[in-house]
Amino acid sequence: MNTLLAQRPSDGSPADPAPDAAVSCPALLVSAPASGQGKTTATAALARWHVAQGRRVRVFKTGPDFLDPMVLAHACGLPVQQLDLWMGGEAHCRRLLWEAAQDADLILVEGVMGLHDGQPSSADLALQLGLPVLAVIDASAMAQTFGALALGLAAYRPGLEVAGVLANRIGSASHAEMLRESLPAGMRWFGGLPRDEAMALPSRHLGLVQADEVADLQARLDRAAEALGALAPDMPQPVVFAAPPALPEMERLPDGMPLAGVRVGVARDEVFAFLYPANLSVLRALGAEVVGFSPLQDAVLPDVDALYLPGGYPELHADRLAARDDVRGWLAAHQAAGKPLLAECGGMLALLDGLTPHDGERRRMWGLLRGEAVMQKRLVNLGLHDVVLPEGTLRGHTFHHAAMQSEEPAAALSRPRRLNGRPEQVLRRGRTVASFLHLYFPSNPSAVAALFRPTAEVSHVA
Repeated sequence: MNTLLAQRPSDGSPADPAPDAAVSCPALLVSAPASGQGKTTATAALARWHVAQGRRVRVFKTGPDFLDPMVLAHACGLPVQQLDLWMGGEAHCRRLLWEAAQDADLILVEGVMGLHDGQPSSADLALQLGLPVLAVIDASAMAQTFGALALGLAAYRPGLEVAGVLANRIGSASHAEMLRESLPAGMRWFGGLPRDEAMALPSRHLGLVQADEVADLQARLDRAAEALGALAPDMPQPVVFAAPPALPEMERLPDGMPLAGVRVGVARDEVFAFLYPANLSVLRALGAEVVGFSPLQDAVLPDVDALYLPGGYPELHADRLAARDDVRGWLAAHQAAGKPLLAECGGMLALLDGLTPHDGERRRMWGLLRGEAVMQKRLVNLGLHDVVLPEGTLRGHTFHHAAMQSEEPAAALSRPRRLNGRPEQVLRRGRTVASFLHLYFPSNPSAVAALFRPTAEVSHVA
């Protein structure tokens, strides 16, 4: 179990630590040289195996991602939150880890892309938060170069602690031994996972297939955990998580509960699935009652004061969305009544006049916003962005394969963090706000409160 550096109650139950109490808990950041190396499989296998040993495992995902956390949540049995040094800020990330360490036996953080890719990168997160790194390397077409790659990952950034390396997709026991022998002296060998399609995770154009769509996901996770268990993995070394610093003013909750008594309908189903758990936490912390519903399946739609349509896959269910004339009318009445509605990416696509999926056949959508979208074969935009709204400045990211043309005037343009990044337009009609941006609500809870308040009271720009 973890160890509170502050005093525990005599009964051994976790204490509510003092505000300045540090907490110790074993932890690893699981990264790789690039995407597609098997980080999610390895992280899920580690989580699943340790849970099977009776341990409470908390898992996090580095950076903006919705699909990997769905799989990881199935592996550990608990919600998976994001750690992003820019979207949420360092103090926010430290608080999430510190809170998790109160009652976790193990903390795992899956990295994003390659270890040193991006600004901020997984290596930045590991260095700033003191997380040791487990490097996962796809060794399927590799021999002694495995050791050179492992050495390069460890030596590229001074001060980075690489706890060891795990080979993925090995072909045989002799292949594994060849890889192990290639490692530089002092680098720990965590073993090798075999090449096995029965534990691979299927993917599509935006990444992994959503966890709930993989019928045999539990069997795949169990198989990966069993393969890892055969390596008899040790517990990682404990990491001391210092009490987090105070949040910057913009990231703090406003005084009082500005959404007290406000019922916020949040779409959740196969279409509207790209949702940060932290966003729901912010809504609840602001006093809102979160009412989940499915625009795709529910016959009875909820009575709510505000709506939130997150992103997802409208292009895969366009026929079913087009057939929901009752939802179309319900949304139109909501908009006409001047009630707040926030739509992100796939949620925005469903509100347009029409959507043309990859099959090339246009489907009529719900028509709250003038415009058409066409799915593209290649990625249209990607990156971290912020956006200045009358309600305040919010941070988030964009990642989509849809091209949109709209007759609605752009109420704002996002600001890409990456050099030469492409801005996204924000559409507004009354209290309806829509864009390709996936917003991260902890970046400015006061702005979120203003977006969802039934009566608009916007007087400043943060």
